[in-house]
Amino acid sequence: MLVAARAAGSKTLEDTVILDVGDLIVITDYFVVTSGRNDRQVRAIVDEISKQVRESGGNAKQVEGLEHASWVLLDYGDFIVHVFSAEAREYYALERLWGDAHRIDWEPEPEREAEGATP
Repeated sequence: MLVAARAAGSKTLEDTVILDVGDLIVITDYFVVTSGRNDRQVRAIVDEISKQVRESGGNAKQVEGLEHASWVLLDYGDFIVHVFSAEAREYYALERLWGDAHRIDWEPEPEREAEGATP
């Protein structure tokens, strides 16, 4: 899940959060929630997450929503990544919906901090 969050963070300046939902639902342990400003950026975020998680030995069991790129769901079993457009993220408000979930603190890769993110 940290690989996915860091991969997302490398492609967007939007806030990427990790929610520990394991005590609240049985289908997964964590949600990674992030967003892009447009469908092109959403697809770039999804591609980077898929690449980096695959390189670390993980494979998505299911991918939904890629054709519209408004809300893309990547199911890795132990964690699920939600990549939203900015508008869809605001509308569906998963962070508010799952407000009882503990937020996991995480840090971006050290080189990302040094280089800075680009929009």
